[in-house]
Amino acid sequence: MDDLRELLHRVADVTADYRAGLAERPVSPSADGDSLAASFGGPLPPGPTPASEVVEELVAAADPGLLASAGPRFFGFVVGGALPAATAADQLATGWDAVAFNAVTSPAAVAAEGAAGQWAKQLLGVPGTASVGFVTGAQAANTVGLASARHHVLGEAGWDVERRGLVGAPPVRVVAGEERHATVDRSLRLLGLGSDAIEGVRAGPNGAIDLQDLERVLGDGPAGPLIVCLQSGNVNTGACDDLRTACDLAHSHGGWAHVDGAFGLWAAASPKYRHLVDGVELADSWGCDAHKWLNVPYDSAFAMCSRPTVHVAAMSYTASYLVGSGVVPIGGDFTAESSRRARGLAVWAAVKELGASGIAELVDRCCLLARRFADALAHAGFEVANDVVLNQVLVGFGDDARTDAVVEAVQCDGTCWMGGTTWRGRRFMRISVSNYSTTEQDVDRSVRAIVRLAGAL
Repeated sequence: MDDLRELLHRVADVTADYRAGLAERPVSPSADGDSLAASFGGPLPPGPTPASEVVEELVAAADPGLLASAGPRFFGFVVGGALPAATAADQLATGWDAVAFNAVTSPAAVAAEGAAGQWAKQLLGVPGTASVGFVTGAQAANTVGLASARHHVLGEAGWDVERRGLVGAPPVRVVAGEERHATVDRSLRLLGLGSDAIEGVRAGPNGAIDLQDLERVLGDGPAGPLIVCLQSGNVNTGACDDLRTACDLAHSHGGWAHVDGAFGLWAAASPKYRHLVDGVELADSWGCDAHKWLNVPYDSAFAMCSRPTVHVAAMSYTASYLVGSGVVPIGGDFTAESSRRARGLAVWAAVKELGASGIAELVDRCCLLARRFADALAHAGFEVANDVVLNQVLVGFGDDARTDAVVEAVQCDGTCWMGGTTWRGRRFMRISVSNYSTTEQDVDRSVRAIVRLAGAL
């Protein structure tokens, strides 16, 4: 145990040093794929290696290949850098090594999920009676939500999909915006409904669903099982669907309304931006990431359902060897995982650390910093293609080839890191601001680098 204590102290020091250096560390990794493969590769170890040596070798091999996505100038995806309390809680979760399946395998983990889930529902505007499953990310959250939807709409048609499968089942209509996130399509594939089931709805100027076209699509199709997929936070523009009107339309046709709110649902935590998700409480299921705007470690997300019994029926199972299974729905009954790490501990810690006012301030500040990016780059003569409603900015630098060249130059430079995207047939630099540690100085420093690099091309 003395060796383990010394080892964990060493890991804590390495972690703390890395996090302390993120503000000045180049965002891009210093090593290429071949050199990293060589560092990690080699022959299969013929015998044991002391744990302390393993850790030192791991640090030496990995450090040159770390993309500083936890740092304040990483804007490539909607990801945050884990808060101090959340980081510590996640390390404790690893150290405690609890199986968060149910209250028998880990009473503490399940209790933390219960409390954190209630707080999350309050922050996101989801009804307090909804169930919450702690899943890995938006893909899992959408899959759980759509599995619940599939169970319900087919059950309403007299078909038990869990028992009978989909062969011979009534067809399920799936209506979704043309700018939906790709995880929705993959969820439909995984659930056996298939991406061809989607009836696309036009998007408005900034990427939100076109309500008139939604009404048209719903009216043109046959009556029967219906799932409507909505979005809070367009992956490119940040635009949010009009949830109140869209949910009413879905329900008027007997449908289930699922909201993919991977990052946009966090607008509900801010009094300033809450109007963007007005009507969120009317939906039937919701998916939302915690490892995005809440700034907790990967992998962490919520799958929420307005009908807990439907949620459990779609996802749970029992087995003779699983002590406590099939008693009171909890923990793993709301997910597709039995061997679950206690990811709810980091969510609990993050909400405790920030509180409701701190989370609102985080959302507000990221949105203001995104607007600062847009204003500065527009002033420099570049095109800002979207209406900056949240934390997403699309910037064009002329033709597609030049835009891609600027993105590549920025990624290689190391001052900051932005990704490229295609929106409506054109290439743009996509800037996502969601890190709790990002400052105005980080934005200004990044803008200067972009202007410098674009001018050199």
